[in-house]
Amino acid sequence: MRSTSIFVLALAVVVWCSAALAQRGHAGGMGHGMDGMGHGAADHDANTSSVSASHGATMDQILSRNTQLAGKIQTLTGMSATQACTGFKNLGQCVAAAHVSKNLDISFACLRFDMTGQAPAKGSNCPATASTSGTAGKSMSLGKAIQALSPTSDGKVEAKKATKQANQDINESSS
Repeated sequence: MRSTSIFVLALAVVVWCSAALAQRGHAGGMGHGMDGMGHGAADHDANTSSVSASHGATMDQILSRNTQLAGKIQTLTGMSATQACTGFKNLGQCVAAAHVSKNLDISFACLRFDMTGQAPAKGSNCPATASTSGTAGKSMSLGKAIQALSPTSDGKVEAKKATKQANQDINESSS
């Protein structure tokens, strides 16, 4: 009887621990709330760096304190960092999108539209965006947005490259 009780107790501990660990997420999955924003390692890396860089502060708070990073975003996008990052889930996504826009000469407003689902400013001419694919108001991953706006580019490669650049910018500006 005692060995049965120990077995049941051990089984309960294992089940409880597995549920707790499953909530944490892992490198291959999206356990930290990306809400369908992406499925690749590049998206995971962007989210990881931005979450660790923010420590619960809002993007506006981070950008107002981190003028070096805000200046970099403004240089890459041609708009204020606060304006550029509006609608993104985290700072890493915003900085990576800014790099993609510059690297591939893609309209940042159109890229932000595809990634956040928020319509660009009036007068923006966004070809092959979420609005023309019938998914207006919905968001897509950085890689998918790259494919939509620059079909000849390798979305995964470009997203990974931009994520690496964004991580570097965030880390350099935090030190």
